[in-house]
Amino acid sequence: MQVIRPVGREAAAKKYDILSALMAHALAGDQHRQRLVLRLMALITTRYNWQRNELTMGQREIARLWCVDERTVKRDMARLRALGWVQLTRQGARGRVAAHALDLERIMLDTRPEWANIGEDFVARAGGAPPPAGDEKVVPFRRAPVVTAGEIWGRARQFLAAEDPAAYEAWFAGLADAGVEQGCLRLIAPTRFHADYISIHLLGRLRVAVSRTDPSITKVLVQPG
Repeated sequence: MQVIRPVGREAAAKKYDILSALMAHALAGDQHRQRLVLRLMALITTRYNWQRNELTMGQREIARLWCVDERTVKRDMARLRALGWVQLTRQGARGRVAAHALDLERIMLDTRPEWANIGEDFVARAGGAPPPAGDEKVVPFRRAPVVTAGEIWGRARQFLAAEDPAAYEAWFAGLADAGVEQGCLRLIAPTRFHADYISIHLLGRLRVAVSRTDPSITKVLVQPG
């Protein structure tokens, strides 16, 4: 999938595309998802810095914007972090509010099933094949041993394959399960380049897939074989 990045001459249009994807996703969901997405969109349109990918706003201010109490703010921000849409980048301290970043790639992946509701032009503009890694050619690596669907990595693989088949075939299918220890899932890649690329560019996707499979897994480590 070609991720929409709000930079360059077409930044304004790309921002609208991200907000449109969120809107379509909300309208297709139940009232709870609609409310959560609307609250996120309120933060984006009022306080989010697109260039720095930074949202700095205190809980009291968020509560006032959302017309809720601070307990509700804590609950919904935790839900957004669990989805992988929002990431805490700086803890709040006395005299300084917490800072968050948005994972726009994760948002676009999760909203993709509803893109068709906007129109074929939007699907064509926002979709497409994933770009290659720099000057490297994306080639299929040897497959990992088959694992059962009852295992953590087995279920996570199914999630990754369903959300982005091209990325799964190129990068995730070749990972082998090396077990879980103290809340960390270890995966073995066929080459060092493979492990490094995933660790730099795709680790966020892995973490979300694994955490949605088993919330007790808090860390994913990819190592060369």
